[in-house]
Amino acid sequence: MNDIKNREDIEFLIDEFYKQVVKDDVIGFFFTQIVKLDFEKHIPTMYDFWETTLLGKMKYKGNPMVKHIELNDKEPLTSIHFERWLQLWEETLSKHFNGPKAQEALKRAKQIGELMKFKIQQHTKNKRH
Repeated sequence: MNDIKNREDIEFLIDEFYKQVVKDDVIGFFFTQIVKLDFEKHIPTMYDFWETTLLGKMKYKGNPMVKHIELNDKEPLTSIHFERWLQLWEETLSKHFNGPKAQEALKRAKQIGELMKFKIQQHTKNKRH
């Protein structure tokens, strides 16, 4: 099994991941019902995000925190949702890739998830006050 080496690997990883996400009982509805995600727009953004994150190619420009805070305003994102997202990410990674970049992809996903949870909690607290 190979490590993540290029954009093609990232595209494969993201495609495989989202195949799992959209049919998932725990988080799939966020993508299919709550935001009715435009995959033709979203998926290339995810390619760019992970290519920037893992390969250092500055393709992604944006703020994923804002999008997830807006999503949380529509339907609360809970720890269960983040844990499931991470579980699917880890399963997809380990099924298809092995090596330092794959490990970095898992580590980064954990960090991103924790930061998003924190930012959403802060936003929710601030809205109440």
